[in-house]
Amino acid sequence: VQIARCFEATRQRCCRLERDGRWAREQLARVEAERAALEVKLKHARNQVEVEMKKRHRAEAELEKQERKLQLVLETLMREPWGSGMLSGGQCSVLSALAGRRLGAALVPGRRSSAVDESCQSLLSHSDISYDQTEDDV
Repeated sequence: VQIARCFEATRQRCCRLERDGRWAREQLARVEAERAALEVKLKHARNQVEVEMKKRHRAEAELEKQERKLQLVLETLMREPWGSGMLSGGQCSVLSALAGRRLGAALVPGRRSSAVDESCQSLLSHSDISYDQTEDDV
C-alpha cells in the first residue's frame, strides 16, 4: 500500500511537472515570436535612420552650397561700385550685417546645423572625457 501511494505521488508530481514544462515552452515560443517581431522593427528603424541621415547630409550640403552662392553675391554687391551705388546706405548695412552674421558662421567647413547630432552619443560617456588641470594655472 505504501509503495502504491509513493507511485501515485510520483505520478501526480510528473503530471504537474509536465504541465509546467508545456506552459514554459508556450511562454518561450511567445517571447521568441515577440523578440523576432521587435528585431524586425529595430531593423526597419535603423534603415529609416540611415535614410534620414543621408537626406540630412544632402540637405546640409545643399544648404552650404546655397549659402556660399549667397555669400559670393553679397560680396560682389558690396565690392562693385555699381552695386553699392544702386543700394541705399540702409540696404548696404543690412547686407553687411547679413553677410557678417548669418553667412560668416555658415561657411565654416564641416559646420553642422543647429539640430542635435545624436549619432555617436552612446559611444561617449563621461568617463571618456579627460580633464587636464595644467591649463587651470594658465
